[in-house]
Amino acid sequence: MSLDAYTAKAATLIEALPYMQSFRGCTFLIKVGGSAMEDPALVDRFLRDVVFLEAVGINPVIVHGGGKAISKAMNDAGLQARFVNGMRVTDEETIKIVEDTLARVINPEIVTKINAFGGKAVGIPGTEVFAGEKMKGELGWVGEVTDCRLGLIQAAVAGEFVPVVSPVARETTSGRTLNVNADLAACALATRLKATKLIFLSDVLGVMRDPKDESTLIPSLNPAAIDKLKADGIISGGMIPKVDSSLASLRGGVGKVHLIDGRIPHALILEIFTDVGIGTEIVL
Repeated sequence: MSLDAYTAKAATLIEALPYMQSFRGCTFLIKVGGSAMEDPALVDRFLRDVVFLEAVGINPVIVHGGGKAISKAMNDAGLQARFVNGMRVTDEETIKIVEDTLARVINPEIVTKINAFGGKAVGIPGTEVFAGEKMKGELGWVGEVTDCRLGLIQAAVAGEFVPVVSPVARETTSGRTLNVNADLAACALATRLKATKLIFLSDVLGVMRDPKDESTLIPSLNPAAIDKLKADGIISGGMIPKVDSSLASLRGGVGKVHLIDGRIPHALILEIFTDVGIGTEIVL
């Protein structure tokens, strides 16, 4: 390797140093979903980034999705997935598949990989963290989070473990399991934890003026800009609840929200420890 290459590596570390210093001891809530969870190589890179965060003194907390794996499990069981406004219709059979897929497939796989990369992780069922109530309408056992119990999360962080939390809640009235949108679960938990950062890792670069043109990525958004983009139809569909709940989290004490593309190798490191970043940040 040439001297210039070594110098470039040293410059990268020096660029990262002030971020490491300022974020030491801070909590980052990371929500991972979409096709960023489908490619094993991308998952490995993301989880190595998580181990790196923990190694430099940051406290990462993961909330994971599982939509595609759940749909596949439903299909294998002869059930057809149905969605209303982006929410999975969840009947008695479906909620069993949701809970089983999250608890037996996705959550332990993430925990095992973090441990294999030299980190320490512990899986926590969302029903031990999220309290909720059923949403009105014809969605079945779909809920919204009404409260978060932080005991297991705080104990894991104190023991230098990465908590890995599934997006299901315990209904407060019946004790039944509720299927919860993972974005909304992440926002609720980040707010209760007063996380320094809430990071959505998915399969889009961030918010773009033209979804087909990556050069139109919008690097930073505030409430006024979000309102205008909604009016213009640029923020629409499933992005609306994501940005609305992000703004609610910011108002509830979260420091900053980031929307980044998990398909980019080491996206977390690039967003957190470089001067430019790679996605869209949401601030008040």
